[in-house]
Amino acid sequence: MVTENLTPRGRFAPSPSGRMHLGNIFTALMSWLSVKSRGGKWVLRIEDLDPQRSKLEHARMIEDDLLWLGLEWDEGGLDDIGTAAPYSQSLRGDIYEEYLKRLETTGFLYPCRCRRADILATQAPHRSDGRVVYAGTCRPVRLGGCTADSAVADGAALRLFVPDMDILFTDRLYGSQRANLAEECGDFIVRRADGAWAYQFAVVVDDALMGITEVVRGNDLLLSTAQQIYLCGLLGFPVPDYAHLPLVCNAQGQRLSKRDSAMGMGELRQRYTPSELLGKLAFMAGLSADGSSVSLPQLLRLFRWPEAKDTLEIC
Repeated sequence: MVTENLTPRGRFAPSPSGRMHLGNIFTALMSWLSVKSRGGKWVLRIEDLDPQRSKLEHARMIEDDLLWLGLEWDEGGLDDIGTAAPYSQSLRGDIYEEYLKRLETTGFLYPCRCRRADILATQAPHRSDGRVVYAGTCRPVRLGGCTADSAVADGAALRLFVPDMDILFTDRLYGSQRANLAEECGDFIVRRADGAWAYQFAVVVDDALMGITEVVRGNDLLLSTAQQIYLCGLLGFPVPDYAHLPLVCNAQGQRLSKRDSAMGMGELRQRYTPSELLGKLAFMAGLSADGSSVSLPQLLRLFRWPEAKDTLEIC
């Protein structure tokens, strides 16, 4: 059952594939400030869909780093047994199965045996971010003949048909957005051939069932919003508000990754106190003129969205 709640509810949903870096913490802070500045609740969800990369010890470090900075969550995390539990995606398979059955009734699912390497080899990237729009190689002439169970039995992935339709939404930073599903997104995977759940599907189900009213994340996921709004419509879910943040980059203009140990939380915690690191993040967001130490209560009074740039350079 979808939770309906008039109280603003935001979420931070990190992947436990390594130690968080400055960009992850920037997103967490802005998400926390946004919902807390309006008296809302903040949910911590662990997005550990990838069993090869996700590790429990990384999830524990994420929790510890958030608490060190003072970003306490109201619900979620590894040990919460609240009404929307579990909050780790790896434990939510039965829930996803239920909603996949609902999606099956649309007749828009079909089995796909294309490998990612094959798609990349035969199609040029459609956008500057490297996204490849699926050409419909496995799409049947007539939709409606596929069940999730039959695809699993055949060892195929499940792909969702998208129509030639524009999705419109307003982003809190970037304003009015329009994306054509067929031209810019293409039919997309909801469950992989190995049985793993696709991000686009899992995140929509989780946000709805956890009552999330706003999603704050990096602008690399801006186009994914159209796919997720489309899924919300098919499943009868409310659509949350979206705020996409500029990506944090190093001095060379490269997007931070968890391999950048110098900007990882392990290194940052040795170099800064929590208030000093908050000051650095506040300066990046335009909430502080000089980057001096600041507290979370101070930032709550100062909160506003940063300028809608493509990237933010580390100060």
